[in-house]
Amino acid sequence: MGIYKRGKTYYIDYYVEGRRKRERAGKFRWEARILLGKRQDEIIENPNIDPTRFKKVGFDEISEDFLEWSRVHKRSFRRDEGIVKNLMPYFGGKLLYQITPYDVEEYQSERRQKVSAATCNREVACLKRIYNKAIEWDKARDNPIRKVKFFREDNERLRYLNKSEIVQLLKECAPHLRPIVLFALNTGMRKSEILNLKWKDVDLQQSLITVVETKSGDFRKIPINTQLKEVLDNTQKHDGCLYVFNRDGQKIGNIRASFDRAVRKAGIEDFHFHDLRHTFASQLVMGGVNLVAVKELLGHKSLEMTLRYAHLSVENKRVALEILATRLPRVVPNSVTNGSLRSGAEDKFKKVVEK
Repeated sequence: MGIYKRGKTYYIDYYVEGRRKRERAGKFRWEARILLGKRQDEIIENPNIDPTRFKKVGFDEISEDFLEWSRVHKRSFRRDEGIVKNLMPYFGGKLLYQITPYDVEEYQSERRQKVSAATCNREVACLKRIYNKAIEWDKARDNPIRKVKFFREDNERLRYLNKSEIVQLLKECAPHLRPIVLFALNTGMRKSEILNLKWKDVDLQQSLITVVETKSGDFRKIPINTQLKEVLDNTQKHDGCLYVFNRDGQKIGNIRASFDRAVRKAGIEDFHFHDLRHTFASQLVMGGVNLVAVKELLGHKSLEMTLRYAHLSVENKRVALEILATRLPRVVPNSVTNGSLRSGAEDKFKKVVEK
């Protein structure tokens, strides 16, 4: 067994059942040492195993299998299709065993110049899932993404609209877009949840909306307020169309262009549709609604996800501390003990403390 270099690439050399095997390891000697050690362990544990039996499985083949699985099992399969399309120029034509952690980190470096850290992380996470499924299907042995670090994401961004910006945005919305934006502002629902909302999930008698197709997979119920009721009362139903939001009986599929146009005409910068969800939550917190209620309305699994809005409840904190002041015994600051009180004040302080 040994390691050798050809050009800029390191290879390992070993024998299985008397036959010589060679494998590409990567661009660094340490990668070759790790791979060779792994092959040695495999041969010791099972002398009859052929560690190269997955050698002919290509990334193109496994990606097709993964997308077929995604279409059946995931609501977000279209997103997977888009991610695989981005991965293909980098990994297409390669065999699974040839893709190393170094290759994935190179992909991260190049993609990060074009997209955000969050987008890059979602793509690498999808690549990791592809390898995991390949291992489940007995088409791969290792997942190189296990050794790759994801980018740190900036989760501090919290863009929301004030009241005047809300008015301006609604003014610039096209007729088909305005009720959708109003829905987002009054429910905190995600874009996909709104566009996939069906009439059967709207109970006008009980004034409740049941959100079925959620990100977490758990349904949640949202009360219908007066503004939502007006929107629903003015939304035309079409025979044969199950969806609340439609154009001439056809489900609305994409509103990105019209929304971006409205934002631009309203003179609002750095604002996306998902920020309407932030606006919903922010306005609730600033209006005095407690974080637990906001958590339930947003459908967050943990309160920690909702705490990003906590700093907006300054007035609530002020009221809370005033309530506390009414419950504590009234005392004078520590300066009373250093002789700084005016004549007669010390006796008054003693009486207050005694009470």
